[in-house]
Amino acid sequence: MASQPLRARDHQPVPLYRDVRVIAIMAQAAFVVLIGLLFWWLGTNMITGLRNSNIPLSFDFLRQTAGFAISEGLRYQPTDTYARALLAGVVNTMRVAVLGIILATILGTLIGIGRLSSNWLLRNVTGAYVALFRNTPLLVQLLFWYLAVILKLPRVREAIGIEGFFFVSQRGLAVAWPRATAAFSAWAPWLWGALLAALLAYAARRWWLRRIDRPGAAWPAALLALLLVALLGLVVTWLISGSSPLRLDRPALTNFNFRGGATLTPEFFGLLLALTVYTAAFIAEIVRAGILAVNKGQREAAYSLGLTPAQTMRLVIFPQALRVIVPPLTNQYLNLTKNSSLGIAIAFPDLFYVGTTIINQTGATVQVIVMIMAAYLSLSLLTSLLMNLYNARIRLVER
Repeated sequence: MASQPLRARDHQPVPLYRDVRVIAIMAQAAFVVLIGLLFWWLGTNMITGLRNSNIPLSFDFLRQTAGFAISEGLRYQPTDTYARALLAGVVNTMRVAVLGIILATILGTLIGIGRLSSNWLLRNVTGAYVALFRNTPLLVQLLFWYLAVILKLPRVREAIGIEGFFFVSQRGLAVAWPRATAAFSAWAPWLWGALLAALLAYAARRWWLRRIDRPGAAWPAALLALLLVALLGLVVTWLISGSSPLRLDRPALTNFNFRGGATLTPEFFGLLLALTVYTAAFIAEIVRAGILAVNKGQREAAYSLGLTPAQTMRLVIFPQALRVIVPPLTNQYLNLTKNSSLGIAIAFPDLFYVGTTIINQTGATVQVIVMIMAAYLSLSLLTSLLMNLYNARIRLVER
């Protein structure tokens, strides 16, 4: 007997309590409600405790006078507000984080390449560097660089260095630094023109590479255009005004300290040194692993085309290794930024140090901690965004 087709009225709908889609939605809604109730209970408990302790919950304290000094960074006076003090702490954190990222990247890349060198001495020295600094706590290294190295440097009058360029002493590092002169305003339009020329050169170079369907980088042409226009403007401004738009401010020893140039305080110098040396050890391993991930056939093919080992590394191996290096490198940049909070151990006035000082004076623990967390979260998200954009730029394009 032939089978009869199933009619619509014979189809029995699945009950809601057995529908997988409904069950999934209900489970997620229940999870969200539970999380909300948990945070509501924690928040209510916190507010009750703070009220019982007569601790304010508003942010009005930000308009009050801070009354404590911050030794470096943003222009700040003890008569400024707590909001200004927090801003100075954020700026100091960003200063040490940006400089640390740049220096750790350079040092870590060189050490990572050195780990793969055929030279026995270089390979083992860089290997010992990684083993030493990767396996000891950052706090211990920070105290070592600050207490056992920087504070043991010669006194100011016995500073070591090159006259007029840099000096190292117990007061930190003093270096020569360019300063703007009265003729700088005449040079400023040339700088804007140099920036515009760089953008045009970058766009033109990218357009040309796409037209001839060849790989290549556009930033060298942009950099060259920037330097040429800026230098031309410098010469023209100098000839017209009779003075240079910039002068080199050299550090000079006065009665008790160096004046002129730019000075890194011992605390800033120590924290920057510890973060750079520590993070470079991890970056070196990331670079080494990224280079080893590139197929050996790529190197052999480059040699067969007549490229030197340096050209092979720069033009063939390293661009491909970057696709492996960048994701873990982002984590190291985030760690370096967050690890800068250890500067409190040597009294470096970063965001965390300034925040704890404000907590001790005002008792606004919750508000300040929330602001500190928000600041570190913003810095981390900004770093991740920039690195993700760069990663998308260098990723392999499949056709």
